[in-house]
Amino acid sequence: MGFGLIDFKTLGDERGSLIAIEEGYNAPFDIKRVYYIFDTKQGVERGFHAHINLKQIAIAVKGSCTFVLDNGKTRKEIKLINPNQGLFIEGLIWREMKDFSADCVLVVLASEHYDESDYIRDYDKFIEEVNR
Repeated sequence: MGFGLIDFKTLGDERGSLIAIEEGYNAPFDIKRVYYIFDTKQGVERGFHAHINLKQIAIAVKGSCTFVLDNGKTRKEIKLINPNQGLFIEGLIWREMKDFSADCVLVVLASEHYDESDYIRDYDKFIEEVNR
């Protein structure tokens, strides 16, 4: 369980660049849901939750943002600034997102359909779950 960066191979020529993300190849799970976050207002922070089972890959396809990731013992900040790199998150990891650039478009690939029961939205409950 944890998190890490995935580098995606960039293809292209004089016309531009292309990145293909394929389950079973460069995505370590079957993709059941895709969503994106954009037009985030200056100073807004998002996230503030963990998932019990969900796996995700977050990609700043435009602009940048910073993830604060917490496994219950340590916190680490990772800034997403490149569309050919994704942040893979699985297991009990508390996540917060901040420092969105004005042009940020954050695409998230998820292993499951939306399920509110998979969320932990209270940090103290997250710590209790981690320490079980």
